[in-house]
Amino acid sequence: MISLLGAQLLNGLATGMLYALMAFGLSIIKGLLNVPNFAHGAFYAAGAYVCYGALAAGLPFPVALLLSFLVPALLGIVVEKFGVAYLMKEAYLYQLLFLFGAALIIEQLLIIGWGNMGLSVSPPEMLQGAFDLGFTYVPRYLVFNSAMAALTIVAVWLLIERTRIGSQIRAGIDKREMAQCLGINVGRLVTAGFALGAGLAGFSGGLVLPLLGANSTMGSEMMSIAFVVLVIGGLGSIYGAVAAGLLVGVIQSVSSIFVPAASTVLIYVAMVLTIMIRPQGLFGER
Repeated sequence: MISLLGAQLLNGLATGMLYALMAFGLSIIKGLLNVPNFAHGAFYAAGAYVCYGALAAGLPFPVALLLSFLVPALLGIVVEKFGVAYLMKEAYLYQLLFLFGAALIIEQLLIIGWGNMGLSVSPPEMLQGAFDLGFTYVPRYLVFNSAMAALTIVAVWLLIERTRIGSQIRAGIDKREMAQCLGINVGRLVTAGFALGAGLAGFSGGLVLPLLGANSTMGSEMMSIAFVVLVIGGLGSIYGAVAAGLLVGVIQSVSSIFVPAASTVLIYVAMVLTIMIRPQGLFGER
């Protein structure tokens, strides 16, 4: 039992890093726009399909992963510049409806391009197999996934905390009007932040492709989990997204030992309890 619990804990942390990466990008966009990005799951699915298409075309796996970031990021720029930006002065509801519509369009385009059938690929040869930890085996690709997600989060954190553009992003998140008064081009900042968030979602999809494959419903499935992570961590809190992602991954993985049928339900229970006890989330501001 102890070895099984340890294995599930490791799996939960690895899965949690992917949840954290997905929610990290969602949190950046939520902080800048103050609007939940309903198209985030579609960007995640787009990244997975772009990665699959690149691999099918014979491109190396690192290049396919890079494209899984770049293509959704460019798609995010299009969505923001030609949709969200025009609705910034309109009612909150119009932005939500536009993003929801954009998600449906992207998902249908993916179905037109690749069909409804699920697609799968094998991990690169050097990442196949597993590490023997003595009490359990951990797939190499799962370790690679966790490491890449962690490194990406650290890189984006350094960008936000240690660079000029990062300080402007934080200013745009915390005090949008004040940032405008200081001469910061908030519109360009929002576009860059939206592209970064969409790119992180797509990169998450590219990373998960060899594990879960790609299918037409993957975006909506991951989107629901990303919102749970966002609510538990705190709306717009970048640090909360990481902590909550790890927490949700561990809850889902460990609970599958004791109550397999309720492992997914429990993460929603955790979200409801968070709302009841601390409505602003673990790291959010009231």
